[in-house]
This record gives sequence, C-alpha cells and structure tokens, in this order.
Amino acid sequence: MKIYTKTGDGGETGLFGGGRTPKDSLRVAAYGEVDELNAALGLARTLDPAEFADSLLQTIQRDLFTVGAELATPDPDKLHKALSRSGAAIGESDIAALEDVIDGHESRLEPLKNFILPGGAPKAAALHLGRTVCRRAERAVVALARHEQINPAILRYLNRLSDLLFVLARAANAHAGRPDVKW
Repeated sequence: MKIYTKTGDGGETGLFGGGRTPKDSLRVAAYGEVDELNAALGLARTLDPAEFADSLLQTIQRDLFTVGAELATPDPDKLHKALSRSGAAIGESDIAALEDVIDGHESRLEPLKNFILPGGAPKAAALHLGRTVCRRAERAVVALARHEQINPAILRYLNRLSDLLFVLARAANAHAGRPDVKW
C-alpha cells in the first residue's frame, strides 16, 4: 500500500469515521493542531534527560491520539466503534490525572511571583513550545465547538494540559539546575 492516495488532491480529506470534508474546515484545523501538539511532545521526549517525564509524555501522546480520533469522527456511532479499538473517550479521570501531576510538581517548585521567559534547558524550552502549541490547539477546538458538538472534556483536557506543560518546563529547568528567568 502506498502512502499517497491522491484522494486529497482536490482539497478534501477523509474523516476517521467516514465521509469527506474540506482540508480547511474547522474540524480538520482542530485535529491538525492536536496532531502538531503530539509531534511537539514527541520531540520534547527525545531531548535529554530522556527519562524526565517520558512515561507521562507518552501517556499524553496516546491521549492526544484519542482526542484526534474524537475530533475527526463527527458521527457518534462511528466514534464509539473507533474508540472501542483504542480505549475510551477523554473524560474526567484523564483531566484529574493531569491535575495530580501538576499538583505534585508544583509542590516541589518555588512559587512564582513573576512571569517567566520561556526557555532554559533544551527539554524545558521544548515543553514551553509544546505549551504554546497546546494553547493554539485549544483555540482551534473552541472554534469548532462553537459550530459543532464535541466532547466538552476535550476543552478541559487541553486547558489543563497547557498548565501541565508549563509546570513540566519549570520542573525540567529545576532538574537541570537552571533557574526560571523572570520577565
């Protein structure tokens, strides 16, 4: 099977649950931004120290595939069938898991009294970049949700995920012995 199908040459793409839509639709923009976020986190995972938050980031990448599947499947019946192969839809337990990790890292970090500049150690800088991509993905999902029904937990998950990525970036800098740079 070849990677190219030529079916998108006219500016449309196939949805996960079947059907076609323009490549510039809000739905495609939303799951495309989530895909970019997933790639940004994949890059962050490769940077030293590779073991820092690796298992957590891999879990989040898997969650983001689920988010993408949800966003790419407008038909609830087909979504249920697609998710039965990969797991459940994003829900409150996924959000609570992110909050637990945030709380754990924040308890070990110096409280913030200023804004900080993104950067520091390469891993931290990549996590800061992931945070900004996450915010863009969140905005794209908000735009989609204004016009179509989506799982509301997705918005809460992405909002919490951007908070987690900020905290992880700070924790990566602390792990590397790099202080936050105040603005």
